[in-house]
Amino acid sequence: MKRHSRLLDAAPVSFWLDDPGAPPPAAALVGRTSADLTVVGGGYTGLWSALTAKERCPDRDVVLLESDRCGWAASGRNGGFCAASVTHGLENGLAHFPEEIETLERLGRENLDAIEADLSRLGIGCDFERTGELSVATAPHEALDLRKGAQLAARYGRDVTYLEREEVRREVDSPTYVGGLWDRDGCALVNPARLAWGLRQACERAGVRIYENTPVDSLAREGPGASLRTRHGTVATARVVVATNAFPSPVRKLSRYVVPVYDYVLMTEPLSASQSDSIGWRNRQGIGGSGNQFLYYRPTRDGRILFGGYDAVYYFASRMHPALEQRDRTFSRLATLFGETFPQLDGVRFTHAWAGAIDTCSRFCVYFDRSFGGRVVSAAGFTGLGVGASRFAARVMLDLLSGHETELTRLGLVRRKPVPFPPEPLRFAGIQLTRWSLGRADRHGGRRNVWLRTLDRAGMGFDS
Repeated sequence: MKRHSRLLDAAPVSFWLDDPGAPPPAAALVGRTSADLTVVGGGYTGLWSALTAKERCPDRDVVLLESDRCGWAASGRNGGFCAASVTHGLENGLAHFPEEIETLERLGRENLDAIEADLSRLGIGCDFERTGELSVATAPHEALDLRKGAQLAARYGRDVTYLEREEVRREVDSPTYVGGLWDRDGCALVNPARLAWGLRQACERAGVRIYENTPVDSLAREGPGASLRTRHGTVATARVVVATNAFPSPVRKLSRYVVPVYDYVLMTEPLSASQSDSIGWRNRQGIGGSGNQFLYYRPTRDGRILFGGYDAVYYFASRMHPALEQRDRTFSRLATLFGETFPQLDGVRFTHAWAGAIDTCSRFCVYFDRSFGGRVVSAAGFTGLGVGASRFAARVMLDLLSGHETELTRLGLVRRKPVPFPPEPLRFAGIQLTRWSLGRADRHGGRRNVWLRTLDRAGMGFDS
């Protein structure tokens, strides 16, 4: 397929990671060492876990093992939306955890407030902006859903406002909008790579020993603890936190619960003053579509627009490879949709085009696991909303490792797992049928077919 003209000069790397301020790599682990706690994975979840463990107990010896560079995967490739919700939205939380949704909403708001406070306390400069989020409708049935969503959110204390067509276009001027919902305090924007690098630096200051380019080959019991074997070394450890996101977990049984789904993203060149004025966007909200195949986009501090989503691609047998991060068909579709969303920006080109793998589970929000007699804990399945929820997950895992019952460990969200995915080829067939059905629902007024209704009844339904 011929590449879209706006993409001719786009670099095939994450804009966020393409930063001369990136920290130098840490050394790889060579030889044998020991630790009180070993964290596997140097994304947000692992970094928050290591940092929080040291802050709770400064004398604890904490090692973090990262297969590549801290923040190089999803934590350095996402849109930078740091949401309060730990359940992938209020509606999804109500569907799965109705008995504790008020508690989960409170914990989510407290978590986002704590992130803001932590970043200030730790001196992490990641362009944190508490702008809120604007959900936009581009079809009448989506506007109706947003109206209902506004009523529901108000019942749970959310600071939300429904915007009619003219009102939403005064916020951000796109001819595609027919309505909108502004959640004023439930989301912040960040520079995701700088957030990861800032957490890495905070970990090092706290005394965490970080080893990069150190993939874990195996995890086994060893005495009262566990042993982690890496390419050139071994860690004997009392406790383990596994935070591998979409990548294969050393706890093999967990492969049933997560599938990697590739999400594709574009970044524009900086807009001129007149171009920026033509769309407004003075309140700088992150924006998300309301359809099943939805777009998300946001401004950056240097006047660009990040534009991603729509396609979410699963490859057979959960395949992951750097070659899958470039998909001209999807990038060209995104470029076309950008032109439809902002026709006044005709001629604006993209400087970066990249992708990252999202860890998707069947309930679309984080789940937890205890293995090896409680010595190993895991968290995964954030489904794209892990920027904020990763800090919450870190606290949960450390509570689980403590062996003490807490408010967090009592949650049904923590105690119950999602429905596992079937083995291949049923997994691939089911995901493709679901994608086709969601697209069909978008084209037919939101009406869900028999397949989607069946998934809803099974607790695996998804509507954006």
